Amino acid sequence: MECKKEQNLKSCNCTYEPCTRKGVCCDCLKYHLNMRQLPACCFPADAELTYDRSFELFARLVQEKKV
Repeated sequence: MECKKEQNLKSCNCTYEPCTRKGVCCDCLKYHLNMRQLPACCFPADAELTYDRSFELFARLVQEKKV
């Protein structure tokens, strides 16, 4: 499978600048799932800015109908 990094970067909302996984979604997802987190693209902009990628925050945002 060919990585579409340049295409993925167009929709990547991650604001963590030193991130080496930007645009490489498979690596990003693997990294965050191993830490019991979801990647930035699963969160609205205001939540993404907190860098809290936890399952718990995501669940709360779903309950509040913000995701």
